[in-house]
Amino acid sequence: MSTPETLYRNAIDLNRYSNSVARRVINAYNDIIIDSVNQLRVIDDLAAPDKAARLRGILAQLKQSLAGWAGDATELTATELQGLAELQSEFVTKELRKTLPAGSRDAVRTVEISPQFAQSVVTTDPTQLNVVALSDDLFAAVEGAEALARQAGTGVFNLTAAKGATITLPNGEVITKAFRGIAVDQAERFSQVVRQGLLTGETTPSIAKRLIGNLQFGEEAKTVRQLVAAGGQATAVADNQIITLVRTSINQVANTASQQVYEANQDITKKYRYVATLDTRTSSICRALDGREFEYGKGPTPPQHFNCRSTTVPVIDPDILPPSTTATRASKDGQVPINQSYGEWLAKQPRSVQAEALGPGKVAYFNKLADKYGPRNAIAKLVRDDGAEVTLEQLRKRYGPA
Repeated sequence: MSTPETLYRNAIDLNRYSNSVARRVINAYNDIIIDSVNQLRVIDDLAAPDKAARLRGILAQLKQSLAGWAGDATELTATELQGLAELQSEFVTKELRKTLPAGSRDAVRTVEISPQFAQSVVTTDPTQLNVVALSDDLFAAVEGAEALARQAGTGVFNLTAAKGATITLPNGEVITKAFRGIAVDQAERFSQVVRQGLLTGETTPSIAKRLIGNLQFGEEAKTVRQLVAAGGQATAVADNQIITLVRTSINQVANTASQQVYEANQDITKKYRYVATLDTRTSSICRALDGREFEYGKGPTPPQHFNCRSTTVPVIDPDILPPSTTATRASKDGQVPINQSYGEWLAKQPRSVQAEALGPGKVAYFNKLADKYGPRNAIAKLVRDDGAEVTLEQLRKRYGPA
């Protein structure tokens, strides 16, 4: 069963898009920090009482500015996620239509995106909502209505604000709370670095260097990773957190939109395939899930963790799309067959790559298990049910010496 190669390329493009959005949020944050540092540079010329007062003013203004930044970052993220949900829905709908004969393509059902969907994703905490449990009879009636709507093609599979409210980050938080947390934590971090530096007699140029590194106001030339590397104690941690939040949210919304379209077209696709990125940075849980197929609504979907780069693709009904022997997916080494799992890919890599992915001590166990159970199952045996990696000691107890 083949899947359009463009769906795999789409996952790569989404990671690049997340860097673009994160950069905008990071630049706004960094400029606030740099502005405060620039004000700090001139307090040495003030008398002691004025110096203390000016420092209090700088710190108060920083706290206020970062609170405003958190609100702006939330709105920017909501706007981008709304556009992404609409674009992703249209994209996967178009790809499904391509799989059908020309005269049947109008049978693909579309998904309507509520204008409040993304705003609900980033701002609504589902733990604060009143959840009313449906009775069995009412639940059955709703299920029946949805089945009739699907048969009639009336678009019951919509991305509503209510559905957006159920989406959270892997730790259960929503974006707006996460951005506010960064603002509060970093204002405190800035204050601690400055006060400790002044108390120990450190010069303000030295303190400034520690806070922002080599960053300049209005940085435009650097990539997001270069911005992190060029920064200091008041920017690097926050910038990494922003990248993580943005990438995770984009992955989440893109996969939600895709899944909604797939679920609306179960006469074309009844299952989806979990697809992990084939490189050494892939998480243990995504290695184990890679290539596995699940019925819609009955299996795990990305993101399984922060910074998750995995995606899902539909398993097209073989009666609609004949088996393909040429379709491929991307890996760190170029294109590989679509159905090649993470374990199968890793088994073909040199031991140095295997060690980078699994850790040196687990390579021998992976190869031993691959010989006995196959590479796909070997990866699954290196991961516990909760997604954590099995330790070397646990492997020794289970399988003896490698």
